[in-house]
Amino acid sequence: MANPLIGIFRVKELRERILFTAGMLVVFRIGAVFPIPGINVRELSRYFYDQVNSGNPIVDYLDFFAGGAFSNFSVFMLGIMPYISMSIIMQLLLIVFPSLKKISQEDGGRKRIQKWQRYGTVVVCLIQSYAVTQYAQVISRSVDNLLNIGLLPFTLIAMLTVTTGTMFLMWIGEQITKRGIGNGISLLIFAGIVARLPHAVYELFSMMRRGDINPVFVIIVFLMFVVVISLVVFEQQGQRKIPVNYAKRVVGRKMYGAQNTYIPFKINPSGVIPVIFASSILTFPLQIAQTVGGNVTWLAAAARVLSPRGSLYNILYVLLIIFFAYFYTQVTLNPIEIAKQIRENGGSIPGIRTERIEEYLSRILNRIVLPGSLYLAMIAVIPTFIQWAFKFPSSISYLMGGTSLLILVGVDLDTMSQIEGLLKMHHHEGLTKRGRLRGRNL
Repeated sequence: MANPLIGIFRVKELRERILFTAGMLVVFRIGAVFPIPGINVRELSRYFYDQVNSGNPIVDYLDFFAGGAFSNFSVFMLGIMPYISMSIIMQLLLIVFPSLKKISQEDGGRKRIQKWQRYGTVVVCLIQSYAVTQYAQVISRSVDNLLNIGLLPFTLIAMLTVTTGTMFLMWIGEQITKRGIGNGISLLIFAGIVARLPHAVYELFSMMRRGDINPVFVIIVFLMFVVVISLVVFEQQGQRKIPVNYAKRVVGRKMYGAQNTYIPFKINPSGVIPVIFASSILTFPLQIAQTVGGNVTWLAAAARVLSPRGSLYNILYVLLIIFFAYFYTQVTLNPIEIAKQIRENGGSIPGIRTERIEEYLSRILNRIVLPGSLYLAMIAVIPTFIQWAFKFPSSISYLMGGTSLLILVGVDLDTMSQIEGLLKMHHHEGLTKRGRLRGRNL
C-alpha cells in the first residue's frame, strides 16, 4: 500500500498548495528578524537578554507569541493579533447592532464587513505601534545609542513600518487560506510558536547542566505534557451526535426518499478560537500598559497587575475563555438557524416536538460548551502552574501547556483534516488509517 505522505506530493493541486503555504511561512519568518529602521540591533538584543534573565513576564509573553519578532523590534513585531482583536470587536458589533448584521446578510454585505474590519485593523495597528515607539523611548533611557535617528522620525517610520508589516501578514494569511491548505491566520500563529521550540529546548538543557532545574522535575513535566496532548486531541475530536430523520418529499418531478442522518456537535465546537480571542484581548491592554507604562504611572501599575503570572490575569483569562466559547458557539452554531433548516427540509429529531427543537438544541449545546470551556481554561493556566511549582522559565512553560499547546494541537488537527479532505477528493488514501481523525462518538 502506498505511503499517504508520498501520495500528498503526487497530487498536483495539493503539492502546489503545500509548497505555496511553506513559501508564505518562510516569508513570515524572514520578516520576523528584519528590525525597524533606526534601531541599534546589538544594543536592543543585549537589553532584552537582560530582561529575560531578570524574569520580565510581560516581555517573555509578548515575544513568545510573536515568534521572537517582538524582541527583534521587527516589522512583524505585532504579529497578527491586531487583526484578531479587530475581528472580535466586529463580531461583537454585529451582535450589538442589528443593522450591521442585516448588512452582513445582504448580497456583498460580507465583503463590506471585511473591508471595515481591515480599516479597523489599521487603527488598532497605529495605536499599538505608537505604544511600541514609546517603549523604545523608555528603553533608550537605560541603553545608550539605541536609536540611530531622531525620536520623531523614528516614531513616524516605526508606526508606518509596523502597521504595514501587520497588514502584509494579514494578506499572507488570506492567501494561505485561499491558495494554500487553509487556516492561514492560525498557521501564522502556529509557525510563530514552533519557531520558539529550538530556543526553548536549548535553554532547558542549559539550565539542567547548570543545575538550575532538577531533572526529575523535567521528567514529570514532560509526562504531563504527553498526557495533556492526549487529552487535547480527545477533546478536540469528541462529538455528540444528534439524530435527525427526514421524511419523503417531492421537489419538482423528483421524489426524495426518507433519510436518517445526524448533526455532529463537538465537545468544543469553537476549537482554539476562545483561547486565541482571550489571549488577544488581554495582550492588547497588556502591551499598551507595558510599552507606555514608563511614562505614565498608573499604566505601569496596570502592567504589574496584569502580569501573565499574576492571579488577576489568570482569572480574567479563564472568564474570557468561557465567554468566547459560548459567544463563538452561538455565532457558528445558532440553534434557531439549525432548527429552521431542519423544519424547512422536513426533518425531525426523534422524541422531540418540532416546536421545541430550538430549546432542545440549546440545552445540548449548553451542556457541551460549559465542560469544554472549563477544560480549555484548565489547560490554558498550566504554564502558570509549571512556573510556580517547578520554577521553569516562561519560554519552556508556555510550550508545555496553555495557549501554545492548544493552538499547536488544534491547528495541526485542522490542517491534517484539510489535507485528508483534499486527498479523498482525488481518490487517495487519507493521512490516517481507518479514519482515526474522525470524531469520537460520545
